Amino acid sequence: MECISIFDMLKIGIGPSSSHTLGPWRAAERWIAKLRSENHFDQVVGIQVHMYGSLSLTGKGHATDYAVMLGLSGADPEHVPVNDIHTIVQHIKNTKILHFNNAVPLPFDPVTDIIFNRKFLPFHANGLKFVATLADGKKKSQTYYSIGGGFVVVEERKNAKRNRETFKTFPLPITKGHELLAYCEQEKKCISEIVLLNERSLRTDAEIDHEMRRIWDTMLECMYIGCHTEGILPGGLHVRRRAFAMHQNLKGGMPYSNPEEWLETIRHTEVKFRQILKWVSCFALAVNEVNASLGRVVTAPTNGSAGVIPAVLMYYLVIENHDADFKDIKQFLSVAGEIGSLFKKGATISAAMGGCQAEIGVSSAMAAGALTELLGGSPEQVLMAAEIAMEHHLGLTCDPIGGLVQVPCIERNSMGAIKAINAAELALGSDPKEAKVSLDKVVQTMWETAKDMNTKYKETSEGGLAVGVYLSDC
Repeated sequence: MECISIFDMLKIGIGPSSSHTLGPWRAAERWIAKLRSENHFDQVVGIQVHMYGSLSLTGKGHATDYAVMLGLSGADPEHVPVNDIHTIVQHIKNTKILHFNNAVPLPFDPVTDIIFNRKFLPFHANGLKFVATLADGKKKSQTYYSIGGGFVVVEERKNAKRNRETFKTFPLPITKGHELLAYCEQEKKCISEIVLLNERSLRTDAEIDHEMRRIWDTMLECMYIGCHTEGILPGGLHVRRRAFAMHQNLKGGMPYSNPEEWLETIRHTEVKFRQILKWVSCFALAVNEVNASLGRVVTAPTNGSAGVIPAVLMYYLVIENHDADFKDIKQFLSVAGEIGSLFKKGATISAAMGGCQAEIGVSSAMAAGALTELLGGSPEQVLMAAEIAMEHHLGLTCDPIGGLVQVPCIERNSMGAIKAINAAELALGSDPKEAKVSLDKVVQTMWETAKDMNTKYKETSEGGLAVGVYLSDC
């Protein structure tokens, strides 16, 4: 059984897309490691990268070409200075030299050595193949699939012996929501406590806390940057950042000099219903404007939906509970990660496979369940909230204009965050025994809907708003 950690569902990386940017970036790193393990790295004299399916159709809008160049150059998406990204890529374009893993200079022209193929590979919509030419003229290649949320896999050979990788199993293995509830009853614990029992089989408490703090610090900094940056987003759609103006109108007059002080000042602002709506929207928009600018975000569970979870968590911290601290943040992220893993195991978190229901829908479900536990909900109410949030995202298409993670993607994070809060309140006021739809059933339904959805509505920019709105109109 695959063991999916919180830190698999919540990853730090560079925007704008987890499947089209972070995944290909990680695939390039894996390919370098494979060449090294096979003693071929030092023999490489040339490189080509082939994109397939959705990676080809919307790759340039999602900076997939940037991602593979950065990955092949040895840059790490968690730590590379954001300001260095364009410098590295521009140097490759100008010199037509790529410093392979930041070590070996190789001839590389992005125009001819990154090949966009419209055809889809049968295994997954997001395929890419790396081809190395060795000094003796031989070629070594490997195909990877970016399956959403920054996860990267290779296809198993159909006729190979069944020697699949054995995953380390959690002490309380979970694939379905009803199994999670059974463990809560058996162990007399809430969902976040069950999640931490499993995480401790992989990491120490100190390591868990360290990673949790890194994730939250990245989320908070991302909201802070987005709320304090104005201008036009890159990509050619001329989309104006809105979080800056919203924040200017909402913030009070108290001074601050860093994200932590900023959070405290927000706690002293007006909290009428309209202001709450605006604050939540502002937080979500801020994150995804940073994401659209190749900024650093937390994949939660994807980059395109990265704004929902931080916006809802921030709502709890600045509106619902002014005494909330790291314990609450850890609890929220633990529950969110577990709910996301249920969708990953039972359906998909890839828009190229399931449309935007697999991104915004899943992130809204994650946030709704996490908020419900923080507000005192039972495990049953937590899963009910997640179900309600997803139920009202079923069938949501992925149709980015120009293949950019901007329109309608940025606004959808705001809507997903508001729906998550509403779903939590509905669940808290309900008896889960009277629920007509379980989380397991909505996961299954989402997957069936994904399989029935026309390919043009799955992150290909071949349907919906992507063709209904012409670039010339923008």
